[in-house]
Amino acid sequence: MKKFLFLLVILICSISLSAQTNDLIKELESRRVALHKQIQDSEMLLTTTQKDVTGQLNTLATLTGQINERKRYIQVVTNDIEAINRETNSLEKQLKKLELDLTDKKQKYEASVQYLRKNRTVEEKLLFIFSAKSLGQTYRRLRYVNEYATYQRLQGEELLVKQEEVNKKKKELLATKKAKENLLKERERERKRLEEQEKQQRALVVNLRKKQKGLQAELTRKQREARQLNDRVDKLIAEEIERVRKLAENEARKEAEEARKKAIAAGEKVPATAKVAPMGSFTMNKADRELSGSFANNQGKLPVPVTGPYTILGNYGQYKVDGLGGVELDKKGIDIQAKPGAEARAIFNGEISGVFQLRGKILYNILIRHGNYISVYFNISKPTVKQGDKVKTGATLGKIFSDSRDNNRTVLHFQLRKEREQLNPKLWLNR
Repeated sequence: MKKFLFLLVILICSISLSAQTNDLIKELESRRVALHKQIQDSEMLLTTTQKDVTGQLNTLATLTGQINERKRYIQVVTNDIEAINRETNSLEKQLKKLELDLTDKKQKYEASVQYLRKNRTVEEKLLFIFSAKSLGQTYRRLRYVNEYATYQRLQGEELLVKQEEVNKKKKELLATKKAKENLLKERERERKRLEEQEKQQRALVVNLRKKQKGLQAELTRKQREARQLNDRVDKLIAEEIERVRKLAENEARKEAEEARKKAIAAGEKVPATAKVAPMGSFTMNKADRELSGSFANNQGKLPVPVTGPYTILGNYGQYKVDGLGGVELDKKGIDIQAKPGAEARAIFNGEISGVFQLRGKILYNILIRHGNYISVYFNISKPTVKQGDKVKTGATLGKIFSDSRDNNRTVLHFQLRKEREQLNPKLWLNR
């Protein structure tokens, strides 16, 4: 019974290990498929044909974003190849051990078969049993004969199980090698496509160099608009901090007054006035603290704030544009290009603390407060929320503006703050 249970455990372990290998290959493939689809969808966004500086700058930004996505995908494929290599090496070691075990069991089984051939007749068995010198020895010899027959049968069964393990391990090894072969082909295809895109990028840069004067004027215009937006956002955040501070201060005063009245009525010592947070930071109640903590725990897991396929254009912070000497950009957030008709969506539960327009502009911008975190959504043509609304993760905020003068180019500018501190949105989004 013990040997039978041992065989059963071996068989179950073998099946479990095989399932783990299949699951690994499927998991890696599933992730790559999603990333590759994102790249394919984002390539449809590159439709501009304008030849002016603005159009070419926009095309360059879109193309650069797609190049970055493809590089990221190639790195994922490379990582998957390394994972498959590790799995292959592990399987080869397991197979080698299994084959050694199989050889050992075959030798033992052959030895037992040869022994039985020499002592195979009933007469020989009976002679062995009844030639005992005592009844106790007779009993032990009889039990030995029976146990040896059982032992040989179990050896045969072990041999079959071990052979099945070897066969399964060979199939797993073959599957991992096939997966690696396919990944190498996929990486080569993506590298060729990357080379084509980088060639397009270099051609665009050459054209833009020839238009240095117009390029600088366009960059200056964009930087001026960005400063206006950021100044307005900073002002709104300061106003929100002050509004929340005053609410907390009034609430604290009411609570202190009620406590003072109760203390006087009971003849107790009058409590001190409750303190509130200084200006410059949010005063948070219990609900806000819980929301802030939950938001912080979701770093890297927040949804991308647009619906449908997208491409992230450029980087966050200060960086130079490749190939354009002297051109340096300073982004307080990230630009996300989507398909025409796409909508902005909330990245987390929160409250709409502002819906505003810049003077002379038709587009709207939305601020959502998540405790002491704030997410900001720019370039909304038709907002569907108003100040004071409570929103859930993924809630639609409004339609993103599509520029009819530039083939309906649709870009959401997105920022993330912790109170007044600017954060890199790329580190917070689940991509």
